[in-house]
Amino acid sequence: MSVAYALEKQVAISAVLRACSLTSSVFNKLVKNETETKNDKSPVTVADYSAQAVISTILARVFPDDPIVGEEDTATLRDSTLASPATALLRERITTLSNEALQGALLPGDRASWGIGPGAPKRTTEELLDAIDRGNHSGGPKGRMWTIDPIDGTKGFLRGEQYAVCLALIVDSQVEVGVLGCPNLPHDWNGNPDEKGVLFVAVRGQGAEQNFFSGKSSILELTSSVPRRLLESYESGHSSHGTSERVSEILGIRQAPLRLDSQVKYGALARGDGMAYFRMPTGVGYQEKIWDHASGNVIVSEAGGVVSDSRGNPLNFGLGRTLGENFGVIGSRKEDHASILEAVQKVLQEQKTKA
Repeated sequence: MSVAYALEKQVAISAVLRACSLTSSVFNKLVKNETETKNDKSPVTVADYSAQAVISTILARVFPDDPIVGEEDTATLRDSTLASPATALLRERITTLSNEALQGALLPGDRASWGIGPGAPKRTTEELLDAIDRGNHSGGPKGRMWTIDPIDGTKGFLRGEQYAVCLALIVDSQVEVGVLGCPNLPHDWNGNPDEKGVLFVAVRGQGAEQNFFSGKSSILELTSSVPRRLLESYESGHSSHGTSERVSEILGIRQAPLRLDSQVKYGALARGDGMAYFRMPTGVGYQEKIWDHASGNVIVSEAGGVVSDSRGNPLNFGLGRTLGENFGVIGSRKEDHASILEAVQKVLQEQKTKA
């Protein structure tokens, strides 16, 4: 009897590993001043576009009918009014880097029929831009769809610190497969810092696993022996550090939080690097994007944890490209979730009273 989502899992692993190899290559080859800036001032690099091109190209080959909700689009790369030598160079680099990743050697579990490997055809610039723009799907409550965040934690990427390549399959609003590629995550925070690179993988109902890029793998299962510290955003503009400090005070947590960029925090929680992942928006009206949470959600759940918003509601991946009215995100062991949620709600009430 076939295992549910076995092909989807293996294709997702292959796509994420190729994207991780690409992003690591970009960091090593390109300097930080070659960063384009979006209108919202968040940094985006050639690696963002190229990684999404690689993942989308593979998904289109294996699952041609599956829509994609992706973070990036190519409007600025195609707009003739914005044409410049810099844009032309960016398009050229996307083409070169994407083809290098797609035509790289086949790894265990890969299949040439997925359009990858040394014998894969060279894709044109337009084909790769079209692949990126397959991520323009609006999302919704029914059917299959993939969601991609090609580089979650761009600032961490540019600092040479934590970022993640994120891919998830959502079916009828529920995340069924999640893969997080974390090239800079140490195997052990207390171990050799040069031993890094971790792939987190989960399929709903089949558990979660941690695979080192070097080959070792292990099953993830949250236990009571996790450190009593919170996992939170590195950037205070992404999550309220003040709120988390007050939550720690109520819970009697004395250990400093582990601050990390991106969905790496979900992986860190799933393997027991802290007792809870905590994210509270700092701006009014902010809506979380589904690609920022889908992979991590199923990985933590399958490791024995719970993920909810600050009201205790599960995250809703069937509302489109955002999580809608879900406010804040809390992830923890099942046994700790009620007490953490109670502390968070107490702090939010305190803040509301002071306002």
